[in-house]
This record gives sequence, structure tokens and C-alpha cells, in this order.
Amino acid sequence: MIRFSLACDAGHPFEAWFRNSTDFDTQSRRGFVSCPQCGSSRVAKTLMAPAVSTSRGKEKIALAMNAQKAEVVAKMREMVRELKAGADDVGERFAEEARKIHFGETEERAIYGKATGEEVESLVEDGVRIMPLPDLPDERN
Repeated sequence: MIRFSLACDAGHPFEAWFRNSTDFDTQSRRGFVSCPQCGSSRVAKTLMAPAVSTSRGKEKIALAMNAQKAEVVAKMREMVRELKAGADDVGERFAEEARKIHFGETEERAIYGKATGEEVESLVEDGVRIMPLPDLPDERN
């Protein structure tokens, strides 16, 4: 696998992995490579620094990975906050309320709460559409 530094015709930089240079050329020519920011399929390789392994380089990579992890956690935390802001907390009654909404026994609305593994399995078997919210670091402290 090889990582290429790429940019679209709007100048948005991004990276992508390919099996080899020929795969990039083929996929790019067929319009399969697109900018994650704007969707443009007019993409070209840009200059790339060689990957040289040094202890300082490993520290930079570790710092970059920690920064990326923090960014992902922050985005997930924001997503959960927005979902909860527009929903009712039904606590331990989640399975019961979700089933009532699914079968039209109560008004349709967004809810969140807690459910056991057995309750989740039963809801899925009944065709109730549910989505788990992630347990994020530092939320249980």
C-alpha cells in the first residue's frame, strides 16, 4: 500500500491509500477518486515528504494520532449532545417507550435512555429502529 498526498482542483488537500501508483491512475481516470471536502473528482498528486523513521518522527505521529483521537471524540460528543437536545430522556423505560412509538401506541418522537442487551435484541427482532449512543471517555467520571 502507498499513501498519496492529493489535492482537488479547488485546492483542498487530502490523503488516500492505493495498492500502487497504477491503481491511483486508473481510479482517478475513471472518476473514483474524489475530494472528501467538496466532492470534486478532478484530483492530482501533490508533493509528498518521504517517510523517514526516527524517534522524533514517531513522537510526532503519536501526537498527531492523539490529536486526531481528541478531534473524533469531540465530534462524537457534539453529535450526542445534539441528538439528546432534541429528544426525551426516558431512562430505564427506553425499550417500553420505543416499542410504544413503533407500534403507534404513543406519539412519534425522538427518545433516548437505557436498555439491557436482551431488550435491545428484542427491539431489533421486532423491527424497532434504534441506534446506540457511544460511551465517550470522561463521561463516566
